[in-house]
Amino acid sequence: MDFDLSNDQVALQDAARNLLDDRCDTSRVRAAMDDDGFDRGLWEAMVGQGWPGILVGANDGGLGLGVVEAAVLLEQTGGHLAPVPFLQQLLATVALAGTPHLPGLVGGSRLGTAARRALTGNGDGTVSGRPEPVLYGHVADVLVVPAAREGAEAELVVVDLRGMDRRAEPAMDLTRRLAWIDLDHAPATTIGGPDEVARLLDLGALFHAAELLGGAAAVLELTVAYAQDRAQFGRPIGSFQAVKHRCADMLVDVEGMRSAVYHAAWTLGADDPDAPMAAATAKVWCSDAGLRVAESALQVHGGIGFTWEADVHLYLKRAQLDGTAFGNSGHHRTRLAAMARGRLAAGEPLL
Repeated sequence: MDFDLSNDQVALQDAARNLLDDRCDTSRVRAAMDDDGFDRGLWEAMVGQGWPGILVGANDGGLGLGVVEAAVLLEQTGGHLAPVPFLQQLLATVALAGTPHLPGLVGGSRLGTAARRALTGNGDGTVSGRPEPVLYGHVADVLVVPAAREGAEAELVVVDLRGMDRRAEPAMDLTRRLAWIDLDHAPATTIGGPDEVARLLDLGALFHAAELLGGAAAVLELTVAYAQDRAQFGRPIGSFQAVKHRCADMLVDVEGMRSAVYHAAWTLGADDPDAPMAAATAKVWCSDAGLRVAESALQVHGGIGFTWEADVHLYLKRAQLDGTAFGNSGHHRTRLAAMARGRLAAGEPLL
């Protein structure tokens, strides 16, 4: 069985890397950090390539590609620390397929975001509550989020955020912005049931895992280059056994992340029965391994890694946020345990 990317997927990967190398070096990322964590010029370039519509069919103005191709792009945006709401836009386009919101999202004129934690449905077409801090919630036009009435299963709803009072909140990861969104009987439209809620959560877990993979791969490359260049006692520090071993452990983590992410992407794209377990596994592994890789990079860089001028801390802080978004590793381990118990109780194999 061939587990490599296809020629078309490799071409997409190369095109994405070239665009981001040109439009999203760390100087551009730091400039966006000083603004509001949103590089609108980069966003327009990505919209021009049709990226927001990668999971949307050609009849609706999208590229009509699949989840694996979305993971390819997210790996690149994560590796370049792209200060844009691309991940959130992808989740919104999937959830809002067939609704009047879709054309604006595909065309990039409207911004969407999504949250995992359910709101309270009031039974009158409105919702109340506060989801977890939402990435780019301060600029999003629509919010996709589960909502549930007491004693009922959660439904997927969309809330129009335009005109609502929102503000960006300070966070360690300044390459993006978070926002609290307080809703009190806000009008909401139901767009799906429990199956759509489950798919949103699985895609959210996978997409953040893909960005974690990109960040870990980039910081590994950064660290190896530094270890080859930094000399101590007349030798590059990369020649010392302790540094070699740490870099080797980083590589093992990155390749494990890659396998988990692309397996989960394939299962979700193919509607495989194992998709929920694969998505949870990818999020568990990438949440933990992504942080380990960033922390090891900090150790190899030594004192310089703790300075504001070094880029290592940007990857570390992003890994910390992506690791908790749409459920941290503990949350998804609990999901995996529940799914495993259910299969065993039904007499089904775990894999």
